[in-house]
Amino acid sequence: MVDLAVLNKADEARRILRDLDRVVVAFSGGVDSTLLLRLAQDSLGDRCVAVTAISPSLSDRERREAAQLARRIGARHLEIESHELDRPEYAANGPARCYHCKTELFEICLKTARDLGFSSVVYGATRDDMGDYRPGMNAARERGVRAPLLEAGMGKDDIRALSHAFDLPTADKPALACLASRIPFGTPVSEDRLRRVERAEDALRDLGFHDVRVRFHGEVARIEVGAAEWTRLLDSELRRRIATQVRDAGFRFVALDVEPFRSGRLVEVQDP
Repeated sequence: MVDLAVLNKADEARRILRDLDRVVVAFSGGVDSTLLLRLAQDSLGDRCVAVTAISPSLSDRERREAAQLARRIGARHLEIESHELDRPEYAANGPARCYHCKTELFEICLKTARDLGFSSVVYGATRDDMGDYRPGMNAARERGVRAPLLEAGMGKDDIRALSHAFDLPTADKPALACLASRIPFGTPVSEDRLRRVERAEDALRDLGFHDVRVRFHGEVARIEVGAAEWTRLLDSELRRRIATQVRDAGFRFVALDVEPFRSGRLVEVQDP
């Protein structure tokens, strides 16, 4: 059963969405944007449209899952090509990379809203995002993009609890940033590098890993897996299959990080 305080937050998010009247939801198919889309669809019906930006930084697996989720929710869903790699500031991969990525995303969503005669764009920022380094939130503020979950005071635990209550398949989905987040700041982002990471992560997920990242370090792929899955790596045959498949994805060397996966670790070891 969901706590009454959490249900009240959901009601507040719905009120915000109803006040906005006609919204484009920036929709990645992650935990937060999926709940936001469900609340928007419940509140607005056909006055809500989901937009997923399609580019090499979004894996084909995530693209398919986003489309399936939108259909399950019953929302109109548009896939629109994104060209953040054409932005030199994004491709250079400085600490503000996410600002330039979100700028591209929100400009796409705002244009879509104008074309449809809609009033607003919303995205899935939450209370938990406030303590992190999130330059993409600056792009939202500058363009008047709203964050109903954040404005309603929702944190990640609230969102997962509501997702379970709504029987959303994302309720236990791990946090997933875009593929460019696997490349250290200062190492340029390219389509080839993103594809190598995508192929390697797909191979690991096909082997049954749930919380996993493949960090790009030139010829080296550094693999992080969740603490709960570490014991699987004691299997020497599985390690051999991992090494073979990650090399097949385009890396020369394969390294297993001795620390378990934790969101944001790549940023922690750099100097933004």
